[in-house]
Amino acid sequence: MEHVAILRAELKRQNLDGFIIPSSDEFQGEYVPACARRLEWLTHFSGSAGLAIVLKSKAAFFTDGRYTLQARNEIAKGFVVHNIANISPAEWLENHANADDRIAFDPWLFTEQSIQRYMAAAAKRSCRMVPTENLIDRVWKHRPKPPRSHVVSHPIRYSGWESAGKREAVAEAMIEAGAEYMVLTAPDSICWLLNIRGEDVPHNPFILAHAIIDKEGAVEWFIDAKRVSASVKRHLGKGVTLRSPSELNDALFDLRGRKVMLDPSQAAHGFFAALTRAGADIVNKTDPCQLMKARKNKVEVNGAKAAHIRDGRAVVKLLAWLDANVKKGKLTEISVADRLESFRKESKELRDLSFDTIAGFGGNGAIVHYRATNKTNASIKGNGLLLLDSGGQYPDGTTDITRTVAIGQPTAEQKKNFTRVLKGHIALASAKFPKGTSGAQLDALARMPLWHHGLDFDHGTGHGVGSYLSVHEGPQRISRVSHVPLEPGMILSNEPGYYEAGKYGIRIENLVVVKESKEKHTFRTYYEFETITMVPLDRKLIDLTLLTKEEVKWLNDYHKKVAQKLGGNGLSAYEREWLARATVPLA
Repeated sequence: MEHVAILRAELKRQNLDGFIIPSSDEFQGEYVPACARRLEWLTHFSGSAGLAIVLKSKAAFFTDGRYTLQARNEIAKGFVVHNIANISPAEWLENHANADDRIAFDPWLFTEQSIQRYMAAAAKRSCRMVPTENLIDRVWKHRPKPPRSHVVSHPIRYSGWESAGKREAVAEAMIEAGAEYMVLTAPDSICWLLNIRGEDVPHNPFILAHAIIDKEGAVEWFIDAKRVSASVKRHLGKGVTLRSPSELNDALFDLRGRKVMLDPSQAAHGFFAALTRAGADIVNKTDPCQLMKARKNKVEVNGAKAAHIRDGRAVVKLLAWLDANVKKGKLTEISVADRLESFRKESKELRDLSFDTIAGFGGNGAIVHYRATNKTNASIKGNGLLLLDSGGQYPDGTTDITRTVAIGQPTAEQKKNFTRVLKGHIALASAKFPKGTSGAQLDALARMPLWHHGLDFDHGTGHGVGSYLSVHEGPQRISRVSHVPLEPGMILSNEPGYYEAGKYGIRIENLVVVKESKEKHTFRTYYEFETITMVPLDRKLIDLTLLTKEEVKWLNDYHKKVAQKLGGNGLSAYEREWLARATVPLA
């Protein structure tokens, strides 16, 4: 409670009654640099999605189903942990704030869309939301310095589309929306638009900086010029002007009277407030970069496939090594994660992991976004399930794969539940759907085999994945609430699971790319998924009696393709033998 007490003392000095602290930074990212991990400083929560509300005598923490178990293990005393599926932070504030309370928030850490929910809740309670400087920044001693990585170019052989063409397409979308300018606030949008990458954020090749683009496609990029080499400046071309970040406020004020596009779901409330003060005419529209970026071109799709073959070999090496060494009883979650990273590095193409590897054995596997620490690091021995969720960042693609491995002998229950998850995975992977179908319409396919037995999982079925960008990319998703139509070129995960708290976790995750169906239909265009992750599934966990002939054929066809793609160079004789055994057709 030490840091909570420090924050409450600051609230008292500022004559405030509460403060809301999200996990996001001013770029609204899921992953943030060390200097922006304010929520972790306050609560000890190390996950990527959470929010805390601290009042004078109460403190609450909120996260989603991926992190509820983790939060209960990590959160400092004094906080009550809530799953946002049961109560939202705005609802809690409405129930617990007092009339006339002054609830502070940093206007740069909340999107316009999200802060409006808190303002509505405060109004119902007759209290005030007060924008302030970040109170944690005022009291956080030894706060890390902001990142200053160097900008690197992302060449055409990987991007498949020159920046000038992208800027022209975005400008056309702005004009169609009735805007003269657009403030770009999402780092992945800017990195995609300018064909650049960096290292400002762990595991995501982002540069954290804002930009403004006009209807001619010219961009002002607010970044320290010392971070941009002469070669990168040449790569950017004449259509991109570098300006100091200190000039951003003046640039926003200069937009007075102009029609300025902002994405209310992504842009910080601070931008809306600044442009409103300047007298700009704000056009509330979705950032067009997001959808353009989601539709991977042929170069990006082929790059993703190449990256997954490279990545698949690394994971097969790990699984073969695990098979050969697990009976010695000396393996731990951390040693397995470290070994997998070393196999990925062998290709010489790995730039970074795409997230911290999740190696959860037994009950740790039931923590959806678990990360082993020296305190929790479990020995991998005896009988149990090992859930291994990992990925790599390569210049031609981003990978994300989960495999569940039986250590020793699995129970009949574990085999049945694994096979139910597999049935859902196959149902989604095999889906054919008409143009205009969204992820929300497909989500139930992956859950149905579990639902038939009163089971489910408390996370989305699939998220979008970038092209050497974020491993969690929007706007495409496969979930109950995603209504964005799926389109060719979109890459998503297919990852149903099942979790028994304190016992085991099961998840099967492959990445898929949307493509036009080979089957021709008279009245509509149909799409389907192509699975691009190439790693076999653990045959010991499959209960063949639960699979249909069609499902067995899908799995045999998949394993045949895995063997063909991975069986060449890059594997030792033992690893090739292991792969051959792992991909033998099921009866």
